[in-house]
Amino acid sequence: MRISEFKNGKAEARYRTAYERALTRLLPDDRTTHDVPTGYGTTRAYQLGPATGQPIVLLPGSGGNALMWHAYLAPLAERHPVLAVDTVGEPGASVQSAPVKDGRDAADWLEELLAALDVTGAHLVGCSYGGWIALHHRLRHPGRTARLTLVDSAGLADLAKGFYRWIILGGLAALAPRPLRPSLARKLGNSAILDEELMSLLRASTGFRRRLPLATTLTDEDLRSLSTPTLALLGERSALHDAAGTAERLHRLAPGVTVRTVPGAGHSLTTDAPQDVLEAILTPLPHRAG
Repeated sequence: MRISEFKNGKAEARYRTAYERALTRLLPDDRTTHDVPTGYGTTRAYQLGPATGQPIVLLPGSGGNALMWHAYLAPLAERHPVLAVDTVGEPGASVQSAPVKDGRDAADWLEELLAALDVTGAHLVGCSYGGWIALHHRLRHPGRTARLTLVDSAGLADLAKGFYRWIILGGLAALAPRPLRPSLARKLGNSAILDEELMSLLRASTGFRRRLPLATTLTDEDLRSLSTPTLALLGERSALHDAAGTAERLHRLAPGVTVRTVPGAGHSLTTDAPQDVLEAILTPLPHRAG
């Protein structure tokens, strides 16, 4: 299997320049930068917040990196140690060196990263593809994490038929002239295209060849085995899956999982409803017997 990489040196240099510019503009200056060797490549992670407390680990969605969480870092770091990660194999500052073939590999990569940084009792927060990685990590390495927050996560139910069309149209909308983007964002239900810094980074990543596995749906048995306190936050109008059907599946198979559906929000939940997502991350989950 091949690995994710830039198509040539020019494409990589273009992206690195855009990434460093966005990093300087978006992330707080008091961050600590880690470049951690793993069996799958060197992984970039940014650490903020106090030295003690339950660590929050932020995993981005497909095609994104730690910078997608920029609006969340300061409020989260007021209360918790925060680790924002550039997933290996995604466009960012991490550099992949070995294939990630499936969810087991993705889980093992994350375990290597967290172990190297001595992160225990973590609260994993995964958006979309990052949620899928968080789920597989919990299944394969259950002792490392104490809580999961899944932000319109992949893997909870089968993909909606129009999801890839939504992805393609969102990418095209990001290339449209800035005055047209608000109306396109409303029509597509994708507020992420209004984040100019991240869209500039997305446009710079067109020379990146992503070769990570598809986020397959977890089995019934996998969902039944979820015992870690977990919150599944769903966008009512998500293009990823049918929110009502996903909620029903979780209620039926994983009654210990707390499910919340955000009215009017879509798959771009972190930008559609940032206050809802922030409160969901910071609010303790209700105790569930058993």
